[in-house]
Amino acid sequence: MTEPVIADKKPAALELEPGTYYWCACGRSKNQPFCDGSHKGTGFEPVAFEIAEKKQVWLCQCKHTATPPYCDGTHKKL
Repeated sequence: MTEPVIADKKPAALELEPGTYYWCACGRSKNQPFCDGSHKGTGFEPVAFEIAEKKQVWLCQCKHTATPPYCDGTHKKL
C-alpha cells in the first residue's frame, strides 16, 4: 500500500482528555481517527501523540496532512 485510504474528507473535531493517543495513518481503521491495528502489512504505522491537558483538536481523516495527526486543510484539495 503506497497511498493511505481516505477515511473522510473532513477532520474529526474531538475534545480529548490528557493521555497518549495513536492516530491511524493508513485510513483502514474502523475506529477513525484512531488506530485499531488494521495497518498490519500495509507499511503504515500509527502516529503516537500526547495531550497534556483537556483540549479540542481537529484530527486529519483524509490521511494526507503535512502535520500528522492534525488537520492542515489538505482535504480541500483532494
